[in-house]
Amino acid sequence: MESKHLDARGKGEYTYDFRNDILLFKIKNREYNMSIEFENLVVDIDKEGFITGLRIFDASQLFKLSKIALNKVRSFEFNTKVETGDKKEKVITIQLRFVPMLRNKPMIKQGQDIVREAFSSQIKNSEVLCTVA
Repeated sequence: MESKHLDARGKGEYTYDFRNDILLFKIKNREYNMSIEFENLVVDIDKEGFITGLRIFDASQLFKLSKIALNKVRSFEFNTKVETGDKKEKVITIQLRFVPMLRNKPMIKQGQDIVREAFSSQIKNSEVLCTVA
């Protein structure tokens, strides 16, 4: 099956909900269609079937960072890949990297590699690259 590509370099934005400890990375100006939930992660899918957003719950615990550091992110990138697996499920691979700031100084780049299975026909085989520098 053919894979579609979305290059969103420089088109990302992030927000951090300090009170609820939710970190959001997304691509600006994409038309939302649906979300898929995995443990402490929600993946947003647009009308074209691309992964265009990541919501991470309990982010300070997951990344072992203070909420203050997560409140300001200097730069980030996420790469996603969706492929059809052996059992017709979709295998979602996400590489997330970001640089939090603490006392106006960049910290060491943080990140997470995530692989999950999803059974949804609305997700298309695709690759997405989103960055903010």
